[in-house]
Amino acid sequence: MWPKLERRSKAWAGVSAAILSLELFGCTVGPDYLRAPAPVPATYKELKGWKRATPLDDSDRGPWWLVFKDPKLNGLEPQVEVSNQTVAAAAAAYLQSLAIIKETQAGLFPTVTVNYTATGSHAGASVAGGTNGISSTTAISTLAANGSWDLDLWGKIRRTVESNVAAAQVNDADLANATLSSQSLLATAYYNLRAADALQVLLDQTVVAYKKTLDITQNQYNAGTASIADVATARAQVLTTESEAINVGISRAQFEHAIAVLMGRPPADLTIKPSPLGFKIPDIPVSVPSTLLERRPDIAAAERTMQQENALIGATIALYYPDVSLTGMFGFTGTGALALSLANEVWTASTSAAQIAFDAGLRDAEVEAALAAYHQSVANYRQTVLTAFQQVEDELVAIRLLARQQKVIDDAVKAAQQEVDVYLNQYQAGTIAFTAVVVAQAQLLADQESALTVRQDRFLAVVALIEALGGGWDMEFLPSGAALEMRNPLAGPLTPKL
Repeated sequence: MWPKLERRSKAWAGVSAAILSLELFGCTVGPDYLRAPAPVPATYKELKGWKRATPLDDSDRGPWWLVFKDPKLNGLEPQVEVSNQTVAAAAAAYLQSLAIIKETQAGLFPTVTVNYTATGSHAGASVAGGTNGISSTTAISTLAANGSWDLDLWGKIRRTVESNVAAAQVNDADLANATLSSQSLLATAYYNLRAADALQVLLDQTVVAYKKTLDITQNQYNAGTASIADVATARAQVLTTESEAINVGISRAQFEHAIAVLMGRPPADLTIKPSPLGFKIPDIPVSVPSTLLERRPDIAAAERTMQQENALIGATIALYYPDVSLTGMFGFTGTGALALSLANEVWTASTSAAQIAFDAGLRDAEVEAALAAYHQSVANYRQTVLTAFQQVEDELVAIRLLARQQKVIDDAVKAAQQEVDVYLNQYQAGTIAFTAVVVAQAQLLADQESALTVRQDRFLAVVALIEALGGGWDMEFLPSGAALEMRNPLAGPLTPKL
């Protein structure tokens, strides 16, 4: 009995293997993916006069913020990957895309359900035995496996898997882009906060200087060589500058709040000790333009979207062809609670094929829509590349010209300080009016604030350039399509990059 059942099971397995081979090695309709060309310049326009450092591809791909050599920033930035909620949402989207791959892969395999039914019946003596007075009780059970299989002869499911794999890579790149963006926002907020600290120091020092001027004016008034108006003007200078110094605390606190939220923490949980903005601007190496296509996660996401849409063209074209499916049942039915006997075996097998004969142009419209979606993704990819080059060029010119501006404004500060010193001495000697001193001091403060703003902009431009260059990311960090596609549909989820 059992050898016969084993032979039949092996025969059924052989048929299933043959059908699976036919499905896996069947034709896959639709265009195979080729990356569309992108508008890549030979050189950067604004790199003229730039001091070239070691190419970025040859440098350590560690945390990009280490170039600033700021221990406090080094302690804040890693928290973005750990607790930032925007990054966490992107990670969840990536895990969702992995689950969708498994959902689609399941369509390549048959669906099997196992059913068990047991029915009992009873007939009384007058019904079952007529006049002999004997009643009867009967129990019938059925245990059967029902299977159905939609054969992917034309590659509709395989093209959909290909599209979903590319979509998972898009989400992985989006995760990297969200992380880089949040890290850049934190660095920007951090250097804005340090600039506020430096402005606070500048205004506090200016208040001290203005108070000395007020003392000189008061002495001049007491000596009868100055008017009460000069004293009032000097006092107004002190109070106005004190007011500006107080106002700096608003923006400083708001930058601190922003940093806390970017770290995934409530603002009340973070306090950053004041420390003025530094003077050392790091040198950022810039590679040749073509490497930018591999270094930016948003470009990688746009490129993977092209493959996603390209694969959907094939999945749509496959709808033109017949849909072939298999259904079958094998089981046992008989009397008793479990009728497992070859004498009680039952089975059925059937094949069906369905072909659209008329759909009023529905399939044609769907293919046209898929083609249009692909061409849209190509345009979006090329625009993403162009925007990336624009951002790099913008920051290159900003860093180059801000360095020149810094030198000029620093010289202006020195000249303005000299002017104030000379005018203050002349005022004490009674040779000029106090108005000249006030104007000179106002100009000095304006120049000092401008110099600080330029220095702040230089730090922000470096952060923006690093972000425009992709930070320390590289396209090789994407999970490979083969690795994602060959995952067992029953395997557990991949671990997110958190």
